[in-house]
Amino acid sequence: MPLDVQVGDVVRLRKPHPCGGYDWQVVRIGADIGLKCLTCDHRVLLTRREFEKRVKTFVPRAQEP
Repeated sequence: MPLDVQVGDVVRLRKPHPCGGYDWQVVRIGADIGLKCLTCDHRVLLTRREFEKRVKTFVPRAQEP
């Protein structure tokens, strides 16, 4: 069963990006998942399968008023 992911979600991946950041923001949904590193703003595309293998957890975000 695929993960329920939406644009704007923040996820933590298993391995760090070379810049040292673990947290990524989802910027694109489709056959590929577009991610943006929250540390250095680098963007990558991962297949859904690769994304689901690499994701560790969803980072809870503050509730908006």
